[in-house]
Amino acid sequence: MIRREWIRWYLLLIVLSVSAGTERTARSQEGDAPDATPIAQFITVASPVDESVYGTVTTAALSLEHQAEQEGRRAILVLEITRGSSQFHQVQGLADFLASTKLSNVTTVAWIPETVIGHNAILALACNEIVMHPDAELGDIGRGETLDRVDQQFVLSIVERRLNSKVNSALALGMMDPQKVVLKIQRQIGAPGNESLDSQVVTLEELQLMLKTKAVVTRRDTLKEAGDVGTFSGAKARTFDILVVQLAETRADLADRYGLPRETMRERATVGREARARLIKIDGMIEPVLATFVKRQIERAVSFGANVLIFEIDSPGGYLTTSQDLANTIADLDPKTVRTIAYVPKQALSGAAMVALGCDEIYLHPEGLFGDAGPIEIGEGQQFQHAPEKILSPLREMQRALAEKKDRPAALAIAMADSKVLVYQVTHHQTGRTWYMTEDEIDAANGEWIKGEIVPESREDLLLTVNGERAHELKLAGPAVADMDELKKRIGVPLEIDLVPIEPTWVDQLIFFLNTRAALALLTTIAIICIVVELHVMTGLLGIISAVCFALIFWSRVMGGTAGYLEVLLFLLGLACVVLEVFVIPGFGVFGVSGGLLMVASLVLASQTFGEIGGRQADSDFARLTYTVESLSASIVVVIVMAIAMSRFLPKMPLVGRMVLTPPGYTEAGHENEPRLRPELAAQAEGDPMRTHGGLLIGDEGEAVSVLRPAGKAQISGQYVDVVSDGPFIEQGCPIRVVNVKGNLIVVRQV
Repeated sequence: MIRREWIRWYLLLIVLSVSAGTERTARSQEGDAPDATPIAQFITVASPVDESVYGTVTTAALSLEHQAEQEGRRAILVLEITRGSSQFHQVQGLADFLASTKLSNVTTVAWIPETVIGHNAILALACNEIVMHPDAELGDIGRGETLDRVDQQFVLSIVERRLNSKVNSALALGMMDPQKVVLKIQRQIGAPGNESLDSQVVTLEELQLMLKTKAVVTRRDTLKEAGDVGTFSGAKARTFDILVVQLAETRADLADRYGLPRETMRERATVGREARARLIKIDGMIEPVLATFVKRQIERAVSFGANVLIFEIDSPGGYLTTSQDLANTIADLDPKTVRTIAYVPKQALSGAAMVALGCDEIYLHPEGLFGDAGPIEIGEGQQFQHAPEKILSPLREMQRALAEKKDRPAALAIAMADSKVLVYQVTHHQTGRTWYMTEDEIDAANGEWIKGEIVPESREDLLLTVNGERAHELKLAGPAVADMDELKKRIGVPLEIDLVPIEPTWVDQLIFFLNTRAALALLTTIAIICIVVELHVMTGLLGIISAVCFALIFWSRVMGGTAGYLEVLLFLLGLACVVLEVFVIPGFGVFGVSGGLLMVASLVLASQTFGEIGGRQADSDFARLTYTVESLSASIVVVIVMAIAMSRFLPKMPLVGRMVLTPPGYTEAGHENEPRLRPELAAQAEGDPMRTHGGLLIGDEGEAVSVLRPAGKAQISGQYVDVVSDGPFIEQGCPIRVVNVKGNLIVVRQV
């Protein structure tokens, strides 16, 4: 009975254990699956190791330790050890910290992409694991010399803590002392009849001691001869199963080895520092004015010390070259200084998708849309059509470059722009890593990748477009986030920080207004009217106002990204031609007409960009040209009407009439300023080609009644007439003499 009861309780215990295990498994599948992803951080340990490097590494490591303990997750700290020279005491402090019990929940990984010798190699020995490039070498801690005995004792104490099972004291001694011989032996252990083989790395002295104790050594391989510096390549270390746990050629390979998201292998500007985040919104169509505004916001944010830039993108696309330029501007920011993040709550399509690809990290709302970056243009009948190959080819290369720079599948980025590209899921035949490639890329890899299923979103005649969940599955973006608070948690920004979009300054608002159609028409109208009035009254003030209006037009276009030096130079050249026509070489109007055309052309060029291909809201160059010409035409019509009105009514105004220059011979009943002609001079003027309509002759003298700059009014032979100086300006009240008469043109010179 007792035995039967014992069996019953034993079976009950097994059933309860299985039930508990099943419950844990189900709970893991339901809600804990995301937490299985390790927390990871990548840091480049710059050389020389100083207090700044020490502070950065220790702060990041302790932060990971705290987060891992709080969330019950695995944490990995990847340290890229760089070549260089550091003082022993500087390396000693950091190595002692890495080997301490303070990081019980953090796995430290030393990543050696290039050869590292000298004291910096000690940091790799202090880590839990070492991963090397096959061609990189590690060791020679004393740089060809034997390390001081006290320093050797410290390094051995680090190794003896057995953080890395692939490193022992014999291997460390070989790295510190060129005269040491290091071997890997295989010896037989166990009782007779139950023998087994054991591998071990030993020095020659240790081997000799083993042989004295009758140890059975079945194999010995020399890892280092006496007199050789103790360096070991990644390939050699992997062959003898020492030093490294695995090999990796790139950071991406390293991420795949540990099952980490690619973005964790990018240097973050916030490592060891407080996150100072700024939010920049990109709404609506991406056009030059908006793009230059965003660039100014980036410059301002960085200048004020921001190290995290969050771009909240909600855009259907925009101009191709403008979007590419903005994407490159963001992509070229130093990731060690500024961390860029694209947040897409609704959509980032066409040109907006390019901008998102330029960011270090991308996070979408689960229902947010991302992709569809194919260029289109307006063809015959105002119908949208795909851009030709000469546009598509450089766009594909642009997409590839952005994706590769940020460790995203280039094939998927290209499929966003080219509907003919088919993308397949592939698996690395050695590591099992999954990726996405085109058929040409798979063939070029010579069997390195195993071709899998086609990505459904890349089927022929489809521009790849995915939502937030699918973008994460395809390794284009991070895990989908529901709102801004979840994004903050994902990127490590404290929830209490209120991310308010950077507001445009009054200068930005002014630029936006001045780039509108109404502002262009208004400023052009005011500028030309001021010129017309200035020619009548010659006060100088109206000329200044006109210059300010034109300056505002070109300044706003330059700041808006649609104008440059060419437009400004064309306008100044046109203005110079008009001045020559009016004041220097009056003739058949060649300079005047040419100058006017140049000025109009400069305004048109400054108000738009040519050669753009848009996205969903594409527009043709002709349509935008019409838009600009309509504004300028409206201004010219208004100016003509107002000029006629001013010519008719301005001279009659009581105060202004005395300032208005009237043409010689102008007569109208009741006009106070009409020239009063002597009857005898009027009679003599008939038939005399050298007389004006007022009867004046060369040599007649008088007085300037206004400043001649160079035109103005003068009193000659008792008459008030309009004259022009043949040289410098003439002040009011100076005596003058008529030196030339051509019809109504009277040329005078100061006596």
